[in-house]
Amino acid sequence: MHQTFDAALGINLLHVNQDGADQNRTQFDQWGIRCLNLMSSPGAGKTALLEQTLAALTPEIKIAVIEGDMTTELDADRLRRYGVPVIAINTGRSCHLDSKMVAGGIHRLAHEHNPAEFDLVLVENVGNLVCPAEFEVGEHAKVALLSITEGEDKPLKYPLMFQEADCLLITKMDLAPHLDFDLEQLVANVRQMNPRADILPVSAKTGAGLEHWFGWVRSHLHQSVNSALAIAP
Repeated sequence: MHQTFDAALGINLLHVNQDGADQNRTQFDQWGIRCLNLMSSPGAGKTALLEQTLAALTPEIKIAVIEGDMTTELDADRLRRYGVPVIAINTGRSCHLDSKMVAGGIHRLAHEHNPAEFDLVLVENVGNLVCPAEFEVGEHAKVALLSITEGEDKPLKYPLMFQEADCLLITKMDLAPHLDFDLEQLVANVRQMNPRADILPVSAKTGAGLEHWFGWVRSHLHQSVNSALAIAP
């Protein structure tokens, strides 16, 4: 009975979270904002990637950030240096953002700024390879990061993260000459889980591959605008 109750409780929590995520996405759509959810294990380089992204794209794309962390605003402060709104959410003991937390971030963003001014909200989720993939937050696409220091087997050991990803960034490629790392094997492992995701090797330190990432973001926004025009009355 206890196991049945736990399973039912978990399913119910996911349903409630999904309802909230749908509401968040509807709110973003009403404002004409696209949302990307960035997920990875701790240390894979999400914040470093966001720093490079903000530096490169903010002149042309109006971006806000929702920054999730269990404690502190250290990463949020790093991103604020780029002159964009950063809404920090501390999750406490929770290992992921959920739709209710992000709804609170959306409310703060709308209270402090005019949402119509923004094109894109980037959500930096809490560092974890499991929970963030289970809880949608209202994003239009999921972006997973995997550092080459984590090994080629992670897509097989943590499949949901990679099954859910629309784009996978293989990060810290500058370290490849110093590691026993097989990029082809990693890609093959990802393809077992997800044949459709775009896979982009990058280095936030050297800038290698980042133009492909920036192009992916631009393409996502362009496709979203075309879709909105297609369904407009």
